[in-house]
Amino acid sequence: MTIFKAFLHAMRPQAVIAGVAALCFGIVAFLTRFPGPFFRYSLLLTGLFSMIYWLYQWLRYAERYRALKQELALEDEFTSIEQIYQTKLALLEEKLRDQEQRNREKEQEQMDYFTLWLHQIKTPLAAMSLLQQQLPHSESKKQIEQELIRVEDYTHMALNYLKLEGTNQELDLVNVDLDSVIRKVIKKYASLFIYNRIQLDYQPMQLSVVSDNKWLEVIVEQLLSNSLKYAPNGRIRIYAEGDSLIIEDNGTGVRAEDLPKIFEKGYTGLSGRLHEKSTGLGLFLSRMICKRLGHRLEIESEVGIYTKAILHLERNDVLLFD
Repeated sequence: MTIFKAFLHAMRPQAVIAGVAALCFGIVAFLTRFPGPFFRYSLLLTGLFSMIYWLYQWLRYAERYRALKQELALEDEFTSIEQIYQTKLALLEEKLRDQEQRNREKEQEQMDYFTLWLHQIKTPLAAMSLLQQQLPHSESKKQIEQELIRVEDYTHMALNYLKLEGTNQELDLVNVDLDSVIRKVIKKYASLFIYNRIQLDYQPMQLSVVSDNKWLEVIVEQLLSNSLKYAPNGRIRIYAEGDSLIIEDNGTGVRAEDLPKIFEKGYTGLSGRLHEKSTGLGLFLSRMICKRLGHRLEIESEVGIYTKAILHLERNDVLLFD
């Protein structure tokens, strides 16, 4: 089909409207005994302006038509310019899908690389831990041991984050003995309690909850780690209220204006910036795990007095890893 025929096809709605308007004008002129000369002059002027308008539209249409066909390198004839736009839109959608696929492949490659790196870094960390144990007792040995624990924590945090982002496994929900989880985490951080002279107030709770043992341990580790960071020479209490686990310290605390943001990814707050100990990922990761487990995590705090992490262990609707 030629460009002109395509133009006429595209302008049919406007031509119909113009014809209906002219017919209405003629009927009104006939019924009102409109003088013949004025009627003819009106038709001539209307026709003249219509021709100018249609010529202008034709030039614009032909220019767009040729430009689009040249841009898309199309040889087939189209009934209207709208079909050319549809073809262009289809090509753009195909490019978008290709770009999204490339982005997914790139993200997967990065995920695979970081996962491999995080697994490989465990070997030198284990070797450093063994070497550190062979050193004579000194203040330097204490500091090295503490830093090794922090490095291992950050490594595990990054690995757990990657698992949360990439796994498609369901949760292994079983009856978990809360005391066994807490004792395991306390044992891991025993040296930090000793070196930082932090008192621990913990009594067995004899509480069993329905949860995923591994991920619940990650949450408790993160909450206790935060208390150890910000309560040097202080006191940490671990106790239960009903079905809720509470880890409370008398450390630096969190400002009221920071509390609504502490679960945001990368947010450290004033305490984290001053002490340069916070990554802004720990509480974000803990809240994410809690949502998947069906638990709920809250933080209460007052600057310079206390910080209380409340882990509500009663299960709501569980979100599976997707």
